[in-house]
Amino acid sequence: MQPSGSDLSSFKRPPREGKLVTVGRAEDVPEGRGATVELEGGRELALYRVEGGFYCIENFCPHKGAPLADGGLLGHTVACDWHGWHFDLRTGACLNRVSQPVETYEVVIEDGWIKIRI
Repeated sequence: MQPSGSDLSSFKRPPREGKLVTVGRAEDVPEGRGATVELEGGRELALYRVEGGFYCIENFCPHKGAPLADGGLLGHTVACDWHGWHFDLRTGACLNRVSQPVETYEVVIEDGWIKIRI
């Protein structure tokens, strides 16, 4: 049985360290798609390329822990595949429910490499 609510989200959320972590090449992330970024310790983030920009949020929906990298994109909004909660990639705000936002992470592109500040 999987935990519900923000317990799973908080458990899998990377601690904030202020360091940049290189996660891949910008050219490898297709436009309009999400990708799971696996970090040390089993932590995960969701990375998206939308309208030429890169956005990163925590990978797990606060509702039931669904992986947000697998959700459908419409502009700067990702929809959780399990129950349809929508999150703004720029702010992390839940757009169609009263919910805590998901964490957002700064994305830096340097010499074609994607770096995420955790």
